[in-house]
Amino acid sequence: MTEARVSGATSHASAPVALAAYALLSIPLTMTALPVNILLPDFYAGRTGLALTTIGLVLLATRLFDAISDPLLGAWVDRQRARNSYLTPIFVASVPLAGGFVLLFNPPGVSGMAGVAWLGVTLVAAYLGYSLASVAYQAWGAELAHDDAGRARVTGVREGAGLVGVLLGGSVPVLVGMRALAALFIVILAAALVVLWRFAPKPQGSARVTPASNPFVGFLVPLGTARLRWLLGVFALNAIAPAITATVFQFFVSDRLGLRDAAPWLLALYFLAGAASMPLWIRLARHLSLHVVWLSGMLAAIASFVWAYWLAPGDLAAFAAICVLSGLAFGADLALPPALLARVIDANGHQKAREGAYFGLWNFVNKLCLALAGGVALPLLEALGYTRGARDPDALNALAIAYAVVPCALKLGAALLLFVAWRGNRF
Repeated sequence: MTEARVSGATSHASAPVALAAYALLSIPLTMTALPVNILLPDFYAGRTGLALTTIGLVLLATRLFDAISDPLLGAWVDRQRARNSYLTPIFVASVPLAGGFVLLFNPPGVSGMAGVAWLGVTLVAAYLGYSLASVAYQAWGAELAHDDAGRARVTGVREGAGLVGVLLGGSVPVLVGMRALAALFIVILAAALVVLWRFAPKPQGSARVTPASNPFVGFLVPLGTARLRWLLGVFALNAIAPAITATVFQFFVSDRLGLRDAAPWLLALYFLAGAASMPLWIRLARHLSLHVVWLSGMLAAIASFVWAYWLAPGDLAAFAAICVLSGLAFGADLALPPALLARVIDANGHQKAREGAYFGLWNFVNKLCLALAGGVALPLLEALGYTRGARDPDALNALAIAYAVVPCALKLGAALLLFVAWRGNRF
């Protein structure tokens, strides 16, 4: 399938079938997100007896290793783009992604150092596969539109499909078990790869430059532009907030609210609301600046989520309402930042040349935020007296502050920085 250069609405990316074929891969990729980022700490604490501090440090170490590898992965993606193929890195990545994810949630009755080793090795494999696939996949999407409305449409549909994967990743383990999730993941991944290969719109035209032989040089070129530094600053500050929330979600719902059995359905409400909000954010992006739309989403998230701090045990209805409202706002965080990054790539004159480097750097920053959340939030909670199953009021209050107040403060800082960037035309 050939692809016309996208300008406004006339593009293969805007054709429903072509865009759906591209977006489908987002489902298996994000099926891994909720189990790894939210369910994993509680799962390993229960199955292997590892302390939260130990799990948090393993998460920190593996995520840092994963993040550091992104410049290499992004450079290799750009070299494959020079050969007119994003498919090769995606197919290569599927092997460690599938193997690492399946083995991660099937530890063979290990504990102690053996449990730490199993957790670390399988996480590294899954992270590297996911990273390579994501960088190539996102770089591909950045070439499918050349205006803000089109970029928001591509990223919105892709991230909306991704939320379907998140829902599957959260609900299937509860309904039929983790092994069923692993089997379903393999099936959907294989099907999505075939559809992507056969029907997705292909980037057209040759690469503008030959990628640098030193991958870290290619990594630094985008970072040398002021537009990207501003965007990364806003993105990083904003990304730390949900990373902290995701890290402590299971503990907050179980111990602060006493709603452990309802946790999967509360997550489902949140992500369903996020998926349902995508048409709204895409439509707004047709009429308003991407900056204004993203800023609106940030402020809506703060206004709806901060109330979680005051919830009492058993407040199911109130927390469900918070999940729905903050989920609607969450859609902006998914759809708008990648669209803005694609815009920056165009503005810097790097389209069809360094998409891999840009998204390698982008994912590096995102993973660094996740690493800081897991490596700092969990040990800090234990230092403040919280342990899994705690009932002490001070410990539970510390948990509520970590879950609701700190993320909202960080997101408010990101909103202020975005406002300054927008008014100063920084990106």
